[in-house]
Amino acid sequence: MALDKPAPNDLSAFWMPFTANRQFKANPRMIVGAKDMHYTTADGREVLDAVAGLWCCNAGHNRPKVVEAIQKQAAEIDYSPAFQMGFPKAFELATRLADLAPEPLNHIFYTNSGSESVETALKIALAYHRARDEGSRTRLIGREKGYHGVNFGGISVGGITNNRRFFGQLLAGVDHLPATVLEENRFAKGQPPHGAHLADELERMVAIHGAETIAACIVEPVAGSAGVILPPVGYLERLREICDRHGILLIFDEVITGFGRLGAAFAAEKFGVVPDMMTTAKGITSGTVPMGAVFTSSAIHDAFMTGPEHMIELFHGYTYSAHPLACAAALATLDVYREEGLFARAAEMAPYWEEAIHSLADCPNVIDTRNLGLIGAIELDPIPGAPTKRAFSAFLKAYEKGLYIRTTGDIIAMSPPLIIEKSHIDQIVETLREVLQTLD
Repeated sequence: MALDKPAPNDLSAFWMPFTANRQFKANPRMIVGAKDMHYTTADGREVLDAVAGLWCCNAGHNRPKVVEAIQKQAAEIDYSPAFQMGFPKAFELATRLADLAPEPLNHIFYTNSGSESVETALKIALAYHRARDEGSRTRLIGREKGYHGVNFGGISVGGITNNRRFFGQLLAGVDHLPATVLEENRFAKGQPPHGAHLADELERMVAIHGAETIAACIVEPVAGSAGVILPPVGYLERLREICDRHGILLIFDEVITGFGRLGAAFAAEKFGVVPDMMTTAKGITSGTVPMGAVFTSSAIHDAFMTGPEHMIELFHGYTYSAHPLACAAALATLDVYREEGLFARAAEMAPYWEEAIHSLADCPNVIDTRNLGLIGAIELDPIPGAPTKRAFSAFLKAYEKGLYIRTTGDIIAMSPPLIIEKSHIDQIVETLREVLQTLD
């Protein structure tokens, strides 16, 4: 095996995720630096980050307090096992996370990503019912257009077709609620008014399968990766009521909505609806070190704390659970959120953001605009016979004009760092308006 250093412009070895590899490698977009609200490209241009990396850099890029914490931790201890051994910062972080979450989400199980958080929550849900002698509860309920990561459990309960169609038989015993996308909600500001009744589909599934077969229902409070799909007024409340009535665990996937994105610590706080479990990642370290966490209620946690004390209660975990660098990064990130009041700042900026997003409603090919907190989307009319092409063209043109956006299908999705200024919002909208005027 050759150990010679490859040529720096050899791009062939890296099979890039969720990327049009051939297009990219013909015209690469290389990022070599980042600071606060901007990326720096290989050719020295500044690009305004309107997506917080990938929905994750909520505190902005290269924040000194977080960088210093990671550097200091790396010099003290590189790795500490979480199996039968403890690392002090892991316990400190768990306490701070539990304090941040609504009651009774008092226990934290560490993962390394949103995908792992979802897998963990699904496994805990199944094991919880078995621990309570309700092992018949094995059915899982997801939602159309839902995104819950890319592992087999996540794509099984997820509802994005291309994430599922290539991988054969997935988990058995999975059903899906309808997506909360309704024609009458187009161009609604904030939570759409119509669609709470869509939660009643869960009652129909209970009627078909029996409540005694259903373990959990998992939804994103706001679906991000499918293109910013918002919960209608009353929808999440109705899901909570149905789950309570039938003994079904409710799981919120807050990988995107967690840590300030909606102007509150979590969507559960924003909407006043508390799930039994909450999956998180991304903003927990502001994207600096991979980390995730599952928040569980005391009732779920305590159901496992039985039997001989020397026995392992849950046969699940990861080599890198509670990695020292991740714990240090998360603690420093929580400090930045608190010291700079970034969750409240997101709430304060949200009205300006809302008006800016909806000001693009009159642009050519725009068929919907939607927003909540510091999330926004512009949906474009697809080119007949060439779905996704129009939005991808917008992505490329925006990048050339110094703006990084995210596209999913024919939807432009944005979720900027919480440190955003009004001038940045103005730049985002002005650039997008220029781009949208030029699209075929």
